[in-house]
Amino acid sequence: MTGPLVVLVGPPGAGKSTIGALLARRLETGYRDTDADIEATAGKPIPEIFVEDGEPHFRELERRAVRAAVEEHPGVLALGGGAIMDPGTRALLDGLPVVFLEVELADAVRRVGLDTPRPLLAVNPRKRWRELMEQRRPLYTEVARAVVPTGGRTPAQVADAVIEALGLQGRNRQTIQ
Repeated sequence: MTGPLVVLVGPPGAGKSTIGALLARRLETGYRDTDADIEATAGKPIPEIFVEDGEPHFRELERRAVRAAVEEHPGVLALGGGAIMDPGTRALLDGLPVVFLEVELADAVRRVGLDTPRPLLAVNPRKRWRELMEQRRPLYTEVARAVVPTGGRTPAQVADAVIEALGLQGRNRQTIQ
């Protein structure tokens, strides 16, 4: 198989970074986050990219980052919450082991606090998060080979569910603590 071993998608607060790092350790592979790639390329945090350069510029950087990561990274890959909005990105993910980490608003608020600097959630974050999810949920499910609910689960339990959903049990040599 070429491409990533696992691709995680989902909204802010779904746990993509936490679960991705756990999965990478458990599966003894690398971890890559396209948001971190974008920040490294731009030399500034994502909120500054939005403010200084605009969302269209950010989305172009995101498209490039996702394409490079899918082509280059064989391990666990986490995509930014809005990456699936791009039709080209969705096409690129076709056939890959994509997992949608599904999260409810209350859990997302508890995990990241919607007062953190997230450009698309700046005004009325709870309402905006719900609107984003209404718009994005069908796209997350479209690209996903599996949907893993995160509510009521520890990160280790979510990682176990991802491994089970993708049939990667034979690859896990370490126990997540």
